[in-house]
Amino acid sequence: MNHHEDKENIVHTAENEFCPKQAPEVQNETETQSAELQKEISELQNELALARADFYNYRQRVEKEKARMRASISEDRALDFIPVLDNLDRALNVSGDSMASDVQKGVKMVQKQFLSVLQELGVEMIAINVNEELSDFDPLLHDAVSTEYVTDPNLDGKILEELLKGYRTKERVLRPAQVRVGKLDLTD
Repeated sequence: MNHHEDKENIVHTAENEFCPKQAPEVQNETETQSAELQKEISELQNELALARADFYNYRQRVEKEKARMRASISEDRALDFIPVLDNLDRALNVSGDSMASDVQKGVKMVQKQFLSVLQELGVEMIAINVNEELSDFDPLLHDAVSTEYVTDPNLDGKILEELLKGYRTKERVLRPAQVRVGKLDLTD
């Protein structure tokens, strides 16, 4: 026996040593494990693709449901305003003899009804005192569209007149009140 033949016939039994006679078995086992892993990867990829498709479909359903709910809410809110429009029509159909007085009463009733509907929606007017103790200008609630020079230092930064009412909910200002604000005249 030559040295080369001895190397091929030697079987090592210690762990982590290469065993030439067992190489085909190890290779077959490795191929089997590789095939099993490939199959598992393929199954996981399929499951991932299904999960993505399910999530995409779920997201589409949720968006459609949100849109449907928004439309339904809008329709319900519109229904609240229809009686208000009916009352405006009645106010405008008053005969000419007593028209001014009746129209004014009718419009005041419609205004009250509008404010009631807005209150039910969680909308309130931004309160401003003009005649009694004057309100301070607040840039978060008010839009100063003009200023008026004042000589009284107590009127500096106070709201002198409300030009257009503002409205808000608890969460945000829907429209700031447009106001005229006093500004101290320092030219004296």
